[in-house]
Amino acid sequence: MGVPESMRAVRITAHGGPEVLELTEVAVPAPQAGEVLVQVGAVALNNTDVWTREGAYGRPGDPKALSGWRGPIGFPRIQGADVAGRIVAVGAGMDAKLVGRRVVVDPAIYDSEGPDANPVGLMGSERDGGYAEYVTASAERVHDMTESPLTDDQLAALPTAYGTALGMIERGRLREGETVLVSGASGGVGLALVQIARARGARVLAISSATKIDSVREAGAHEVVDRAQDIAEQLRAAAPEGIDVALDVVAGELVAEGLPLLREGGRWVVAGALGGYDVTFDVRRLYLHNAQMIGSSMHTPAHFALLMDLARRAEIQPVVAATFPLDQAARAQEELARRGHVGKIVMHP
Repeated sequence: MGVPESMRAVRITAHGGPEVLELTEVAVPAPQAGEVLVQVGAVALNNTDVWTREGAYGRPGDPKALSGWRGPIGFPRIQGADVAGRIVAVGAGMDAKLVGRRVVVDPAIYDSEGPDANPVGLMGSERDGGYAEYVTASAERVHDMTESPLTDDQLAALPTAYGTALGMIERGRLREGETVLVSGASGGVGLALVQIARARGARVLAISSATKIDSVREAGAHEVVDRAQDIAEQLRAAAPEGIDVALDVVAGELVAEGLPLLREGGRWVVAGALGGYDVTFDVRRLYLHNAQMIGSSMHTPAHFALLMDLARRAEIQPVVAATFPLDQAARAQEELARRGHVGKIVMHP
């Protein structure tokens, strides 16, 4: 099958509401040397899609500035970080045997070579992404998932949410038998944290809204507390010995409430600010107990390779909440922003 010259894509030309998402016809990108062309089977949505579209990330020294997650966005930009699909063409110097392989794309753009590089850019933000029928990717960043029993929809659910979750778990040094707290547990990253922490042999305490408690328990949480009630009181009852690691995508007031619940040498890992970015806490609870606060943004190449191994063995089962066609990208993002779902929302180009 030949590759067509043009494709449908959804892109943004400015920051704004869902109305700035435009379905358009553009040229299919040509893979450069060292790149492959992937036909998108499924692309999953993330909060970062909405925040990038809105320009909600702020900048150092100016938290209210319109910005992508690492600075100004080059418009027009095709959104979408999370792609599963098949390689249909390769750039110069690439092995033609790659054509036909089913792959997942690591969406991170890294600051250096090597397994512990830091992500400093993201597909769909700093380069064009998968809200399209085709996308190019560095051959180093595609992982062969032909043998995985997971569906394309499930594979597309992995990169950002599960990559972020595994990055948090690795940076927080979560060990078997430890007690872990997961905030925002019904969201994409939260559900991934619950599943991976459970697979690691941790005792999982999760915070969720009342209507989603059963879904979070099904994903593997041992105890789920209702975020509308007194969280600290519920956690003290559920974990009288304290918490070893907090995996937090909420921040806000939870940090002040939760830090005193950490055991000696506990780790509080933050990868989001759904509850607010302006945080105040009693710093004595940090240093007197040799606790650590750890910031975690996405994953390293080593974390991502680990995640792909889990997916090849189907040791994690991503939950797909809903699917949409590409021409309903605005509706899909609105559905995501409403937070009524549990699991991932996926589009089919």
